[in-house]
Amino acid sequence: MERLIQQVLDQYPKKVKLVIKNFPLSRHTFARKAAQAAMAAKAQGKFWEFRRELFENHQSLSDAKILEIAKGLELDMARFTKDMNSRSVRDFVTRDIVNGRQIGVRGTPSIFVNGKRVKIRTPFDLFTVIDAELKPK
Repeated sequence: MERLIQQVLDQYPKKVKLVIKNFPLSRHTFARKAAQAAMAAKAQGKFWEFRRELFENHQSLSDAKILEIAKGLELDMARFTKDMNSRSVRDFVTRDIVNGRQIGVRGTPSIFVNGKRVKIRTPFDLFTVIDAELKPK
Protein backbone atom coordinates (compact mmCIF):
# COMPACT_ATOMS: atom_id res chain seq x y z
CA MET A 1 0.00 0.00 0.00
CA GLU A 2 2.82 2.38 0.84
CA ARG A 3 4.31 1.96 -2.65
CA LEU A 4 0.93 2.68 -4.24
CA ILE A 5 0.52 5.82 -2.15
CA GLN A 6 3.95 7.03 -3.24
CA GLN A 7 3.14 6.32 -6.90
CA VAL A 8 -0.04 8.39 -6.65
CA LEU A 9 1.79 11.28 -5.00
CA ASP A 10 4.57 11.12 -7.59
CA GLN A 11 2.13 11.08 -10.52
CA TYR A 12 -0.06 13.91 -9.21
CA PRO A 13 2.27 16.05 -7.08
CA LYS A 14 0.14 19.20 -7.18
CA LYS A 15 -3.29 17.68 -7.71
CA VAL A 16 -3.67 15.05 -5.01
CA LYS A 17 -3.56 15.48 -1.26
CA LEU A 18 -3.03 12.45 0.93
CA VAL A 19 -4.87 12.30 4.23
CA ILE A 20 -4.23 9.38 6.55
CA LYS A 21 -6.77 8.66 9.27
CA ASN A 22 -6.51 6.25 12.15
CA PHE A 23 -9.09 3.49 12.31
CA PRO A 24 -7.79 0.88 14.74
CA LEU A 25 -10.01 -2.17 14.64
CA SER A 26 -11.33 -3.20 18.04
CA ARG A 27 -10.69 -6.89 17.38
CA HIS A 28 -6.94 -6.18 17.25
CA THR A 29 -5.76 -5.87 20.84
CA PHE A 30 -2.93 -3.43 20.21
CA ALA A 31 -4.36 -1.51 17.25
CA ARG A 32 -5.38 1.57 19.21
CA LYS A 33 -2.11 1.70 21.10
CA ALA A 34 -0.26 1.26 17.80
CA ALA A 35 -2.21 4.19 16.31
CA GLN A 36 -1.31 6.36 19.29
CA ALA A 37 2.31 5.26 19.03
CA ALA A 38 2.39 6.18 15.33
CA MET A 39 1.08 9.65 16.19
CA ALA A 40 3.76 9.98 18.86
CA ALA A 41 6.39 8.94 16.30
CA LYS A 42 4.94 11.51 13.88
CA ALA A 43 5.67 14.24 16.42
CA GLN A 44 9.34 13.28 16.02
CA GLY A 45 9.21 13.04 12.23
CA LYS A 46 9.16 9.24 12.08
CA PHE A 47 5.55 8.41 11.22
CA TRP A 48 6.21 6.49 8.01
CA GLU A 49 9.11 4.53 9.45
CA PHE A 50 7.11 3.67 12.56
CA ARG A 51 4.07 2.70 10.53
CA ARG A 52 6.17 0.41 8.32
CA GLU A 53 7.61 -1.33 11.40
CA LEU A 54 4.14 -1.74 12.90
CA PHE A 55 2.86 -3.48 9.79
CA GLU A 56 5.95 -5.67 9.52
CA ASN A 57 5.43 -6.73 13.14
CA HIS A 58 1.63 -6.82 13.27
CA GLN A 59 1.58 -10.48 14.35
CA SER A 60 3.72 -9.80 17.42
CA LEU A 61 2.49 -6.41 18.61
CA SER A 62 2.72 -5.82 22.32
CA ASP A 63 3.68 -2.98 24.62
CA ALA A 64 7.25 -4.23 24.54
CA LYS A 65 7.31 -4.46 20.72
CA ILE A 66 5.96 -0.92 20.35
CA LEU A 67 8.72 0.37 22.63
CA GLU A 68 11.30 -1.74 20.80
CA ILE A 69 10.26 -0.18 17.49
CA ALA A 70 10.50 3.31 18.97
CA LYS A 71 13.96 2.59 20.38
CA GLY A 72 15.05 1.11 17.06
CA LEU A 73 14.05 4.33 15.32
CA GLU A 74 16.06 6.26 17.91
CA LEU A 75 13.10 8.25 19.17
CA ASP A 76 13.34 10.32 22.32
CA MET A 77 11.74 7.68 24.52
CA ALA A 78 10.56 9.99 27.30
CA ARG A 79 8.86 12.25 24.76
CA PHE A 80 7.51 9.27 22.80
CA THR A 81 5.94 7.66 25.89
CA LYS A 82 4.50 10.96 27.09
CA ASP A 83 3.03 11.77 23.66
CA MET A 84 1.68 8.27 23.07
CA ASN A 85 -0.22 8.35 26.37
CA SER A 86 -1.29 11.99 26.19
CA ARG A 87 -4.93 12.98 26.17
CA SER A 88 -4.43 14.98 22.98
CA VAL A 89 -3.16 11.93 21.06
CA ARG A 90 -5.91 9.69 22.49
CA ASP A 91 -8.52 12.30 21.53
CA PHE A 92 -7.00 12.66 18.05
CA VAL A 93 -7.28 8.91 17.41
CA THR A 94 -10.83 8.89 18.81
CA ARG A 95 -11.83 11.72 16.44
CA ASP A 96 -10.45 9.74 13.51
CA ILE A 97 -12.45 6.67 14.56
CA VAL A 98 -15.65 8.67 14.94
CA ASN A 99 -15.07 10.35 11.57
CA GLY A 100 -14.41 6.98 9.97
CA ARG A 101 -17.64 5.54 11.32
CA GLN A 102 -19.57 8.60 10.12
CA ILE A 103 -18.36 8.12 6.55
CA GLY A 104 -18.87 4.36 6.51
CA VAL A 105 -15.43 2.90 7.17
CA ARG A 106 -15.72 -0.68 8.30
CA GLY A 107 -12.20 -1.93 7.77
CA THR A 108 -8.71 -1.01 6.74
CA PRO A 109 -7.38 0.05 4.44
CA SER A 110 -10.22 2.17 3.10
CA ILE A 111 -9.62 4.58 0.26
CA PHE A 112 -11.67 7.66 -0.50
CA VAL A 113 -11.30 9.94 -3.48
CA ASN A 114 -13.08 13.30 -3.21
CA GLY A 115 -15.12 11.98 -0.30
CA LYS A 116 -16.31 8.85 -2.10
CA ARG A 117 -15.22 5.42 -1.02
CA VAL A 118 -13.57 3.47 -3.80
CA LYS A 119 -12.84 -0.20 -3.99
CA ILE A 120 -9.78 -1.04 -5.98
CA ARG A 121 -8.55 -4.42 -7.13
CA THR A 122 -5.39 -3.20 -8.81
CA PRO A 123 -3.29 -0.04 -8.64
CA PHE A 124 -4.56 0.78 -12.13
CA ASP A 125 -8.10 1.03 -10.67
CA LEU A 126 -7.02 3.79 -8.30
CA PHE A 127 -5.34 5.79 -11.07
CA THR A 128 -8.46 5.42 -13.21
CA VAL A 129 -10.66 6.81 -10.42
CA ILE A 130 -8.29 9.70 -9.75
CA ASP A 131 -8.03 10.54 -13.46
CA ALA A 132 -11.83 10.57 -13.72
CA GLU A 133 -12.12 12.91 -10.72
CA LEU A 134 -9.49 15.27 -12.14
CA LYS A 135 -11.19 15.62 -15.51
CA PRO A 136 -12.93 18.96 -15.93
CA LYS A 137 -16.68 18.60 -15.59
